[in-house]
Amino acid sequence: MVTMERGAWLLGPLAGAIASVVLASPAIAGICPAQVGDQIQAITRRSAVSRAQWGIVVDTLTPDSPLFPHSGAPTQRLYDQGGDRALVPASNAKVLVTAAALQRFGPDYRIPTSIYRMGSTELGSPMILRVVGRGDPSLSDQQLLSLAQQLRDQGITHIDWLIGDDSYFQGETVSASWDAEDLQAGYGAPTNSLILNQNAIGVNLYPQAVGQPLRLEWDNPNDAPGWQVRNNTTTVPRTASEYIVVGRDMVQSILYLSGQLWVGSEPDLSAVAVTQPGDRFLERFQQVLAEQGITVGQAEVVRASMPDPGIEIAAVESLPMVALVTEANRHSTNLYAEALLRQLAVAENGDRARTSALQAGQEAIAAVLAPLGVDSSQFRLADGSGLSRQNSVTPAALVDTLQVMGRSPDAQLYRDSLAVAGTSGTLRNRFRDTSVAGRLWGKTGTLRDVVALSGYLYPPNYDPVVFSILVNDPNLSLGAARQAMDDIILTLQQLQSCS
Repeated sequence: MVTMERGAWLLGPLAGAIASVVLASPAIAGICPAQVGDQIQAITRRSAVSRAQWGIVVDTLTPDSPLFPHSGAPTQRLYDQGGDRALVPASNAKVLVTAAALQRFGPDYRIPTSIYRMGSTELGSPMILRVVGRGDPSLSDQQLLSLAQQLRDQGITHIDWLIGDDSYFQGETVSASWDAEDLQAGYGAPTNSLILNQNAIGVNLYPQAVGQPLRLEWDNPNDAPGWQVRNNTTTVPRTASEYIVVGRDMVQSILYLSGQLWVGSEPDLSAVAVTQPGDRFLERFQQVLAEQGITVGQAEVVRASMPDPGIEIAAVESLPMVALVTEANRHSTNLYAEALLRQLAVAENGDRARTSALQAGQEAIAAVLAPLGVDSSQFRLADGSGLSRQNSVTPAALVDTLQVMGRSPDAQLYRDSLAVAGTSGTLRNRFRDTSVAGRLWGKTGTLRDVVALSGYLYPPNYDPVVFSILVNDPNLSLGAARQAMDDIILTLQQLQSCS
């Protein structure tokens, strides 16, 4: 069972960042680079966070970066506290994955999904079609409709045998190191080759009159058939507390709902994972085909690759790579990062990926980033999203990766894929009404015992800085850690030259 505070499926591990409004911080008129250390240490020594493991690196942006007018001075390390300490990065793991993906594939690359006709094409021969998925995380009902219409426009009205080829990504669809509760939630959906609607089912709960159960609405009504719903929720007066628990049976299609919302309040938006995504893809495709007047005799999902590709007769493409990277970074969408990791594994290490695309992903990231100057000994990834607590990354590796991307031809595209303070993504509610709003592009990260933030900051009176801040502590107060982290950023925003 997944226990979630109201709306937590949009935050927590799904986004890897819990948005918070920055509390008032003492204003600093301006600080010199030599003062940065004392200022940051005063923050990290606060009693609420002093026992935590901190990893902090702050550099000036590389002078050959096209991201911002620069003084031209060599890159300077302004602060280093545990920069080489390997820490759990939460969703800051996505920095490595998305940087490698953009470098390897380029911003315009699109992931194809194809339909092939197999066997004889002579008149009267059985119509055998194979749908080949290649792990497009953006594929939705709209693309299924396009495929069906392409078949209809070729005069196809009946398919004798429809095969869903789910073999492009081999091995695990989820990391063995994920918590059990993550596997039920939409943010922990499995990653396979035939992805549809992010392999998740959205459920929205609306309060009614006091004493009545919450009303359930499905994001996609096509998901509703076949589900048993056990609704133990209630609508309560505003004097009561609010909480929502959403879970699913991992074998049967049973949805469990419990908890309570205030009368007249906003709905709770939750999601649960699909347990057999390949089967769900093929079932939904048959529904779409039927809507276009195409019947199907036999259908099955195969997970072993087929040597004869046949003749391609229909195809759709994903959003461009830069859009996939943006979804992974700005909104911290886990499935996108997991799919990108596996794309890298297949492209860079095909032989290893045939056994486990997930395990081959670590080597693939190193193969892309190490030649550019990122030390591969400074990170170890058990997944692409950051849900795993077996991930370890040093702040130095994250800063090096951001510097590499800062001087790449796609520097602005990568920076703009990140959330913007006070404006967008997982930072939309942080740093509002402060001088940092609109001047910080960052990747957030949050697990129960982890808070992280890495990115680019543009102080008004100093060269841009690249930073990474990771905090680990099994007894961590997320609010205190996040406040300390935000105060560090507000301090860096006051940098000025003091020659």
